[in-house]
Amino acid sequence: MREVWQRVSGRAYMKQGKPIAASLEHLVFCPAKPSNNCATLVALHGRGTDANDLVPLVLALGLDDILLFAPRAPLPFSLGVGFAWYGLNEVGVPQPQTFRASLDLLRNFILEIKKGYPVDPERLILLGFSQGTVMAYAAALLDPDSFRGIAALSGYVPIKSGLPLQLEKLNGLSAFISHGMYDEIIPVQFGRESAEFLKKAGAHVVYREYAMGHEVSEETLRDLAVWTKNLLSR
Repeated sequence: MREVWQRVSGRAYMKQGKPIAASLEHLVFCPAKPSNNCATLVALHGRGTDANDLVPLVLALGLDDILLFAPRAPLPFSLGVGFAWYGLNEVGVPQPQTFRASLDLLRNFILEIKKGYPVDPERLILLGFSQGTVMAYAAALLDPDSFRGIAALSGYVPIKSGLPLQLEKLNGLSAFISHGMYDEIIPVQFGRESAEFLKKAGAHVVYREYAMGHEVSEETLRDLAVWTKNLLSR
């Protein structure tokens, strides 16, 4: 059984009793058997939720030997419940100012956890849902050599963000991309196009569609668990 190391308030997390500055509030769960070089997963929640949202999903994957981080998006959601990573101009087009500000925080956060915790940089996976997937894509495609893989659930590659995404040299990066065929928030075509972008760039892509809406099904979890375990066992 995992233990919660600490739920963080403010912009600091603790290691061995000493505060280390961090850019995002977050939850962190240690492996069942801690080591000095842990496979690590960073789970990025969607709009209108918080850091707790994806934790049960990740724990259900049965990955007892991973170090798990769940950062909280920095922006209060405009409808008054939960948080968001960025504002929206339209589906597929993040609001540039908020998107880039949150992306800077996320990228700094990833550097901070690498320095402050026993993260194995060769076994670092980003997982996202919806807006969290867009953030995961952006962070990984700006610096693909820093990640083992991306688990992209019900989101899209932010092609229209104006960021210098590395879509020509993704050899070695792995991606699990899932989407609901009846997604009413982010149409399934966005998931299909994202898979094609990554395949053309040389990434190792597993793409799955499910008979569902904007959600994560039990079938998705089963396939994601297989993909993640295979990736970390290489």
